[in-house]
Amino acid sequence: MNRLFCLLPALLMFSAGTLFAQTGYRKPPPEVLSVLNAPPPPALSVNPTRTHVLLLQGVRYPPIEELAQPMLRLAGLRIDPRTNGPHRAPYYIAARLQALDGRGASELKLPAGARFGSPRWSPDGARFAILNESDGGAELWLGETATGAIRQLTSEKLNAAYGVPLQWMPDNRTLLVQLIPAGRGRPPAAAQAPIGPVTQESAGKAAPVRTYQDLLANPHDEALFDYYAASQLALIDTASGKRSLRGAPGLYMSTDPSPDGRHLLVIRTTKPYSYLLPYTRFPREVEIWDNAGKLVHKFASLPLADKVPIDGVTTGPRSIRWHPTQPATLVWAEALDGGDPRAKAPRRDKLLAQASPFKAAPVELLQLEHRFMGIEWLESGGLAFVRDYDRDRRWSRAFLADTERPGAELQLVWSRSAQDRYRHPGDPIQRTLPSGHRAILRNGDTIYLSGEGASPEGDRPFLDAFNLKTRESKRLFHCDASSYEAVAALIDHQGPRVLTRRESPAEPPNYYVRDLNSGGRTAVTNNPDPAPQLRQIKKQLVTYKRADGVPLSFTLYLPPGYRQGERYPTLVWAYPREFNDPDVAGQVVGSTQRFTTLTGSSHLFFLLAGYVILDGAAMPVVGDPQIANDTYIDQVVASAKAAIDKAAEMGVTDPARVGVGGHSYGAFMTANLLAHSDLFRAGIARSGAYNRTLTPFGFQNERRTLWEAPDVYARMSPFMSAHKINEPLLLIHGEADNNAGTFPVQSERMYQAVRGNGGVTRLVMLPHESHGYAARESIEHTLAEMIGWLDKHVKTPGRQARGREEVTP
Repeated sequence: MNRLFCLLPALLMFSAGTLFAQTGYRKPPPEVLSVLNAPPPPALSVNPTRTHVLLLQGVRYPPIEELAQPMLRLAGLRIDPRTNGPHRAPYYIAARLQALDGRGASELKLPAGARFGSPRWSPDGARFAILNESDGGAELWLGETATGAIRQLTSEKLNAAYGVPLQWMPDNRTLLVQLIPAGRGRPPAAAQAPIGPVTQESAGKAAPVRTYQDLLANPHDEALFDYYAASQLALIDTASGKRSLRGAPGLYMSTDPSPDGRHLLVIRTTKPYSYLLPYTRFPREVEIWDNAGKLVHKFASLPLADKVPIDGVTTGPRSIRWHPTQPATLVWAEALDGGDPRAKAPRRDKLLAQASPFKAAPVELLQLEHRFMGIEWLESGGLAFVRDYDRDRRWSRAFLADTERPGAELQLVWSRSAQDRYRHPGDPIQRTLPSGHRAILRNGDTIYLSGEGASPEGDRPFLDAFNLKTRESKRLFHCDASSYEAVAALIDHQGPRVLTRRESPAEPPNYYVRDLNSGGRTAVTNNPDPAPQLRQIKKQLVTYKRADGVPLSFTLYLPPGYRQGERYPTLVWAYPREFNDPDVAGQVVGSTQRFTTLTGSSHLFFLLAGYVILDGAAMPVVGDPQIANDTYIDQVVASAKAAIDKAAEMGVTDPARVGVGGHSYGAFMTANLLAHSDLFRAGIARSGAYNRTLTPFGFQNERRTLWEAPDVYARMSPFMSAHKINEPLLLIHGEADNNAGTFPVQSERMYQAVRGNGGVTRLVMLPHESHGYAARESIEHTLAEMIGWLDKHVKTPGRQARGREEVTP
């Protein structure tokens, strides 16, 4: 009898349709695995003088054992205590040095078990420094461009956990590094018992905070942060290996040598820390040191930034940097509106400068009507492009400023909607100056602009010569309509040779040296097709309109072996975005002329399972930024219906067999579409947020707080409409998600809400994974779960969802 009673709860749970289990990792179908296992192409790093490239072979999918290594979550950082560096840092296991003039390549002789990071080139391109991940800290290695020889420079370990662990001084010979402080001892141990409660208190002034993750939680976390983030600055002579210490150990958020090499801009993190904010908001001391490490100017003491308005900026100096073409001049921005975007102000920001020896008062260079968004100097002449941004209109402008004439009138060069891809003029091409700083490449009155070339036919990258006096552009290169080719670098600063990356539906991506005068090109790489079976996939750009007239588009993918005239099960994969202008909302994104490659947990793997895919189906939310989300539900439902109707009209989609999916905000959209429409048979929601009361100070582009727009927060939260979800919903989430707002609990609670209301749902929590999934086992399992879910609930004709149960007629 007792045994029977023990079994009853389990039997009742099973009969209720609930299954709790920790199962082994699953694998997707063999045709998916064969593509997933294709070798990745090497990454490419070009030296500043455009004479050589490093071809770096990475590891696309690390094993789950690597993700399972110890991880400390401290102040918004994720630190591997074994290496005193970032947890899950990307790395390369092989490298090849190649000259761009075609003289051949040489393999770098890396040590056994090497895990190298990205190279840091000397400004003259003659050497490169590189960190090798190892226990206790990073090893410093040095490579010679002329010979390809590489050697370990010092036995001392570097700290890569915080700040900038490695950079070149302007002399092209000396490295500024962050060493692990000598004699720092063992990490602080946690107390056996707490010394008291953790207490926080507010003084009554409004201090809205976004929902950050991986924050400090107690005094022991603070001690660990101090231990792992602290570094000893040092200069290392690459010729002799001799090192010279600079300053005392500290928490160096950034260090930046001046162009003349005689000063250091040092930003140190100080206390008090915060348990609500990441390290980027902690107090800071901004100092100028001389080359010997002596303090010569205390620039600013910046307090804890705990009262910054949502979408606002801090008061006091920000965006502090060296003027790249002057010996030692600091330039920075300061708010004129208290940093509050809602405050009425004729000017929002000003730009100031102060030159060595930093005795004279700062000079005001200019004022901006809207928020300062960046400055880029030309390499000569004192001219700079200054950008501002109008938050209310989502409008971007670029001005040409003469920084040698403070207060001179700004010359408007470009003005456009920040979301208008068709009218993007391109970005100025920069080059590395002899000091190691970067500035816009200038050839007399000409600069060069490189852009995606967005158009109604898709992206067609370009290179323009822009005349600073006439403000006219001359097109030097424009990708043809049958490929996707973009300029990666100008090889000749004043000549016609460029390095491009070219691909097409039939050609894998490769790099070429192209002569713009003759049109000829010489291959730099020769990457083969890693998965020839994918060439059977067909894709095309499809445009259509929503019922309210808003133009939309998607990329239609047809699976290998697609039979013309037959309707297939279909997956709609999308991510909603907000727009002011319906015409801009309908602009085409991407290109159908790119080489189809399936990697990671991509939804495009559904093509190998026999599905049609409507990829990037436009889901615009159009309206005034302050109130656009008032009609969010209506707009995404209308957009989804328009996409399905168009695909059905084309004869490729069976409208009775359509699934929907998305990642992050796309997952949020997916749950809403299932709750508020009957367009789909099932949904896949990955790493989403579903209860907006848990992100009360705004989310995505919603500017109002929960208390200002409670009805909007409730209406947009699919958690509040879980009882309406009567189609099967698969929820996938990384257990270590660190993206702001998408806490893993969001998926856990959403699963409980749908399940508790009788819905068909499944929750998959991926161990050790963050917002995106990295480990091979996790990716394979995710693909198996997704394909299995739609095969079960969408693919089979005749199955349909009715009420709270799935039935087969």
